[in-house]
Amino acid sequence: MTMNTSPKKVVVFDYGFGNVRSAERAVARAGAEVEITRDYDTAMNADGLLVPGVGAFAACMKGLKEARGDWIVGRRLSGGRPVLGICVGMQILFSRGIEHGVETEGLDEWPGTVGPLKADVVPHMGWNTVEAPEGGQMFSGLGPEERYYFVHSYAVQDWTLETGNPNIRAPRVAWTRHGEPFVAAVENGALWATQFHPEKSGDAGAQLLTNWIETL
Repeated sequence: MTMNTSPKKVVVFDYGFGNVRSAERAVARAGAEVEITRDYDTAMNADGLLVPGVGAFAACMKGLKEARGDWIVGRRLSGGRPVLGICVGMQILFSRGIEHGVETEGLDEWPGTVGPLKADVVPHMGWNTVEAPEGGQMFSGLGPEERYYFVHSYAVQDWTLETGNPNIRAPRVAWTRHGEPFVAAVENGALWATQFHPEKSGDAGAQLLTNWIETL
C-alpha cells in the first residue's frame, strides 16, 4: 500500500487583518503547502484554514464578514474541517468583544466575552509561559517552561463552556497570567486557537504549528 506523502494544503485567510506573510512563512517551514487568499472555494477546500488577526475586534469582524469568512469558518467546522485562529483571530471565535464600551458580536463558536486585560501594564507584550492541560495534541512535545510571544490588550478571562455530556470531549483550555489569568489557547476538536503568536514564538511556536499540521 502506498502512503500519501504530499504536503497538506493550508490557506492563510487574507481578509485584511493579520500578519499573513509571517504566518505563511511559519506554516511553510512546518511542512505545509501554503496559499494566502480570500477565495471562498480555495479556503473551503484546503486541508487547514488559518485565520490571523490584528487590531480591533469590531474591525476584524467587519473585514471577516465582508470576505465571507464567517460563513467559511462555520461551514468548515460543521464538516469537522480544521481551523486555527491566532490572536484576534482567536478572540472573534467567542460570542462577543467589548472595546471602549462598544460591544460587537463574534462568531459564537464558544461562549465568552473578550474584554480589557486587568493588569498594571497593558498591552501584554512579550514572552510568557502557558499553563497547558494534560493530553491533547496542541502542546505535544512542549514543556511548561516554553515561552510564547504575546501582544494584546484584550482577552477572555472566564471560560464558561460546559458540555454537560460525558460522551463529548471537553475543550482543552490553556491559561496564561498577566495581572489576572486569561485564556491563552483552546484545542476543541477541529477548532484550535491561540492568543499568542506561534509564528513569532521561535522553536516552541514552530512545534505547535507542526502539531497542528499533523492533525490535518
